[in-house]
Amino acid sequence: MSLDPRRAALDAQVIEWMQEPLWGDDDERFETLALALFAFQFEHCAAYRRYCEGRGRTPARVERWQDVPAVPTGAFKEVALRSFPEQRTECVFRTSGTTTRKRGELHLDTLAVYEASLLPPFCRFLLPDLTAHHPLATLLVLAPSPAEARDSSLSHMFGVAIREIGAEGSRFFVERGELELDALRKALDEAPHDAPLLLCGTAFAFVHFADALDARGERLELPPRTRIMETGGFKGRSRNLPRTDLYPLLEARLGVALERIVNQYGMTELGSQFYDSVLVDPEGPRRKLAPPWTRVRVLDPETGAEAQPGDNGALFVTDLANTGSVCAIQTTDIGRQLGEGFEVLGREPGAEERGCSIAADELLSGDGE
Repeated sequence: MSLDPRRAALDAQVIEWMQEPLWGDDDERFETLALALFAFQFEHCAAYRRYCEGRGRTPARVERWQDVPAVPTGAFKEVALRSFPEQRTECVFRTSGTTTRKRGELHLDTLAVYEASLLPPFCRFLLPDLTAHHPLATLLVLAPSPAEARDSSLSHMFGVAIREIGAEGSRFFVERGELELDALRKALDEAPHDAPLLLCGTAFAFVHFADALDARGERLELPPRTRIMETGGFKGRSRNLPRTDLYPLLEARLGVALERIVNQYGMTELGSQFYDSVLVDPEGPRRKLAPPWTRVRVLDPETGAEAQPGDNGALFVTDLANTGSVCAIQTTDIGRQLGEGFEVLGREPGAEERGCSIAADELLSGDGE
């Protein structure tokens, strides 16, 4: 079964935007694509159509991308929000969790848009010093490989990055849930000092690495072109460690300055990722910057009104990379606008549960499509 021609045309337009070398906001282009995606997803995802109709929002009535109904992330645990026939499914990414809890799922019928969306911001915000003459970096990943974690969007992202821009020696260092400390130490010792080195992984993988170094009485001084990318939560099974404690710990154990540690904000339900600004704007405040095919809004979660600049609210994301799912997402995170970017402040307690309960009837009623 071939890709729907209308959908294929949308995918091609989105990918073309992602591959353009110069970034810049294009509000007219964004709105045109967002409304076209909404119309397609409304037509082809029955659960989403019910959800929209329950709010009186249809393509005939929605004239602005801001009015496209956003689905709570928790809904991805309840129903397969795919805008294509089930038999076309190529990949399913799942949120982290235990086997006894429901996990959110992102169903994809093609990886083309997802992979096109991940590399430009990855390079722009983590490796701005790559050049046409030196296009590769050493990527050392504190996470399981895609072969081991087949349903992890994070592992897939790292795998694509290694495939496309990874220099010799780039590899994964978590296997069967264990950090391969000796292999990682050896790779760090052998990393070139005159080329970019990116150490990346989940926040608590870095905690385990720092704790292991501490147990050995070791302190590293990594090459000057090292940078760290961490992602994920800061609550582990053994203890909680906020970012304000983690970054000084990494600076002390690894010798990487605070301004060279970058947080990635992403989630399984989205196709795009957002990064701290510190490497591309070291003089400005630390904030998340977004690729031009996304929009992040800070809204009052109860009224949907735009928060004033600097005021806290729920983060809503419209992501054109979500061509095969739904492009408008209501997260469970609280944030605020900061310049042309945004700051993530934490989770709103109970937000996901409330969002799911509000949406459940419309999403799950009917024939279950």
